[in-house]
Amino acid sequence: MIPVADNLHGLDPVVSQAMKKLDPVPIRDFVMRLEKSGAQMIDINPGYLPKRLEDRMSFLVETVQDATSMGLILDSPNPRLIELGLSVCKEKPIINSISLEKVKLAGILPLAADNECDLVILLMNEDSFTPPSVEEKISLALEINEYCSAAGIPLERLIFDPVLPNLSWDDSWRRIGEAVKTIRLLSTGAVFDEPVRTMVGLSNLRSGSRKHQPIDIDLTSLALLAGAGLDYALVDSFELRVMETLKLINKMESRSA
Repeated sequence: MIPVADNLHGLDPVVSQAMKKLDPVPIRDFVMRLEKSGAQMIDINPGYLPKRLEDRMSFLVETVQDATSMGLILDSPNPRLIELGLSVCKEKPIINSISLEKVKLAGILPLAADNECDLVILLMNEDSFTPPSVEEKISLALEINEYCSAAGIPLERLIFDPVLPNLSWDDSWRRIGEAVKTIRLLSTGAVFDEPVRTMVGLSNLRSGSRKHQPIDIDLTSLALLAGAGLDYALVDSFELRVMETLKLINKMESRSA
């Protein structure tokens, strides 16, 4: 399982100030800390940027590349920001993400196709809603894959994310279980003719409630997801116990391979 740092986002005060001032030094220091933590990839998410500040996306990508050789994930619902990030990437990044939302299918899907990038598929419908059941999630995976296939993107370049819930949701516990089942079906080849890659945003679970929800929820979820065959985990790489658990899981998986 590949640990992906999700810390580099526009809501972080260090990142926000560096973006505002176009100061590369804090970003480089930030990235070096992420790499030292054990992250193997970095998700770059600038957050919402008005048109006059869209160049901050290319600033972030260039600065991160100067600081590390880790793989990059470009994360934005704005096709223009993805395009700006792509324009300065030295190596092909992963694009995060599309769903059945029309603006993403129209704007981001062609960018992934034209640049031959791997693409994250959020199992969400056209209204940005992620259904609770494994059956509905698989139905979305099949439907979105049809759009990708029509655009010329083969299955091996897709990464499916069943979307973990926030624990504030009434049915969050059930949704976690359904996400694990979805990962298992996708990773074993039960859905398509071959196994496909999968990803989750682990930080979704306790977002906004870290003081009230124990970290054991993250750790237990990681173990369940690893057993189901998860490939990429977007995590808070500064969370020591999460990173230690990931290292232990990967050590066990390598021994059993």
